[in-house]
Amino acid sequence: MKKIASTAAVFLLLMALGCTKHQVETKSQVELAPVEIKPIHITIDVNIRVDKALDDFFSDIDETAKEIK
Repeated sequence: MKKIASTAAVFLLLMALGCTKHQVETKSQVELAPVEIKPIHITIDVNIRVDKALDDFFSDIDETAKEIK
């Protein structure tokens, strides 16, 4: 009988501990460092030069095509 009573007491104690409410508050701070923006240099002259060179190359063919018609 003592064994059952002590087991029941331990069980009730564990149940009482399991019904507790815990609240945790956390605080976090984030510091933003200033962002450095550097200029970006992009060269697109190469594509324009190639396009102009192709126009010059095919201009002879276009002129002969107009003459044939």
